[in-house]
Amino acid sequence: MDKKVKVDASVIEQTRVDPVTFEVLRSIFEYAADRMSTVLQRASFSPILADMVDFSNAIYDSEAKLLSQAANCPIHLAAMKFSAEAIIARYPREQMQPGDVYVVNDPYQGGTHINDITFLMPIFFDGDILGFAVSRGHWMDLGGGAAGGQAFGGTHIAGEGLRLPPLKLYEQGQVREDLLAIIVNNTRTPHFVKGDLQAHVGCLKAAQQEMERAAEKYGAATLRAAMKQLQEYTERIVRKSIAEMPDGVYEAEDYADTDGHSDKPIPIKVKLIIKGSDITVDFEGTGPMVKGAINSPYANTASATLYSLQFFLAPYAPQNQGMFEPITIKLPDDCWLNAKWPAPTIGCTTLTSCKITSAIWQALAKACPEKVTGSTNAECNWFVSSVIAPDGSTDVFSDLPAGGWGGTPYADGMNVTEDPLGNCMNMPAETAELLFPIAYEAFELRTDSGGPGRHRGGLGAIFKVRYLADGELSMESARTFEGSPGVNGGQRSDVQRQIKLHTDGRREVIGGLDEAGNWKSPLLASVPFRYGETFMFESTGGGGWGNPLERNVEEVLDDVLDEYISAAAAKRHYGVVIDEQTMTVDQAATAKLREETRATPA
Repeated sequence: MDKKVKVDASVIEQTRVDPVTFEVLRSIFEYAADRMSTVLQRASFSPILADMVDFSNAIYDSEAKLLSQAANCPIHLAAMKFSAEAIIARYPREQMQPGDVYVVNDPYQGGTHINDITFLMPIFFDGDILGFAVSRGHWMDLGGGAAGGQAFGGTHIAGEGLRLPPLKLYEQGQVREDLLAIIVNNTRTPHFVKGDLQAHVGCLKAAQQEMERAAEKYGAATLRAAMKQLQEYTERIVRKSIAEMPDGVYEAEDYADTDGHSDKPIPIKVKLIIKGSDITVDFEGTGPMVKGAINSPYANTASATLYSLQFFLAPYAPQNQGMFEPITIKLPDDCWLNAKWPAPTIGCTTLTSCKITSAIWQALAKACPEKVTGSTNAECNWFVSSVIAPDGSTDVFSDLPAGGWGGTPYADGMNVTEDPLGNCMNMPAETAELLFPIAYEAFELRTDSGGPGRHRGGLGAIFKVRYLADGELSMESARTFEGSPGVNGGQRSDVQRQIKLHTDGRREVIGGLDEAGNWKSPLLASVPFRYGETFMFESTGGGGWGNPLERNVEEVLDDVLDEYISAAAAKRHYGVVIDEQTMTVDQAATAKLREETRATPA
């Protein structure tokens, strides 16, 4: 820490902000981060930023501790601190100048997967650094062996695209054309790069304007004091929430179906140790780095761990560094959740972080079953496809076919909602069809995809895209052996499946289990699609909450009438017998079946 920051820290210790000013400044900090997101979405060129909102924005204090963040992608937000620290380690604060902008996407220096690119700008006031504005966005393509870097057959990070260490991309407001040329030369979508870069820089400047305006009105010393008080305030709230949970050790595990090279599941083991107002998250027992592209760098694993806990600790508290102070993470050094160079990582956010969340939620269900939900579909189902337009040009489009969330202690799970890692949007069909030679044929609820329970898991979807040009599809998915787990007696959801529909009507399962029980890896790389062929994806729902036999009979009937579940599933899972001619419940048969089912050992 430089001397100027030390002097300011001493001033902070002597300054306490009154409650009214504190609340005003808290709102200003939050507004500054929200304005960053508004500017970035409106100014960006690529649909993955402008329409799918796959980005995140935050403001940090002068020590690179989180001050405020917009409600963007959870998997980005807690990881961005590590990118900021990596930049500051290479470019010390005393060397920074107003207008400098730094960039990094190296998974081993605070990054996640290569497509998530992070920009940092120091915010100056009266010659001192007041804080940092940080923006991270998922760029459509940064090279690699397949569109979007999804080279799932690869075994080295070099196959996933352009890996940037911390670099100064703008120097006192002027872009370095040599570095920009390198980035443009290493993408399949150069037409998006300059516009998206300018949008990121614009949102950084928006944060700078808001913070400078606040400093001019209230003084830098007051702002710094409020920053510290705000972080302490959040920490107190989170610690109180933890202290209300029973002390103990709670264990659970989940798994990835494959790393693309093995047909054996890749397990995650987690142990939550709750003691007083502290939580230790220990991944001891999780296996070593794997050959395929699902390894998770430390920043990604830490981010997934932290946001997974915050769902049930104090989501109402101001979002800042105070959320994380009571949480300690322990990771084995040689572990696929603590990836080191040259391990490939392209699936770390979209696949691995979901399984970390599911494992942690299952462990939390043992500590506080009255609070925790069943697992979500626990998959981002990220697919990317290169397509050849009629004029011969190549472009890249992407989407995130969502699934259901788990049943809750209070209600059924949400249908077709992005996994907690993303908080993103699906690609609007109108946008996709306008920009790319494709046609969206279906995006509809999938019957029987939610996990049975007293409160049913939300439903997944059936998703179809028809190619109007030749292309190659890459995709990561999971939950193909078994669906997402329920809690407190709730059952698993259905499995996911990737399908090619040929122009002659043939249906070919290209990922997951087919009707005969044969399985194919759901990590797809450059699967060819010809003009007129259709890609179909069946996403799963969330796990159930509570014993399905305790679900209200009328609710089961409503689900059948709404085609959320079939009459056969109502009988098999809920013990409810429905006459499919009259669509009414056979009360006598239902009472008898439920009694027999309860009496039968599981």
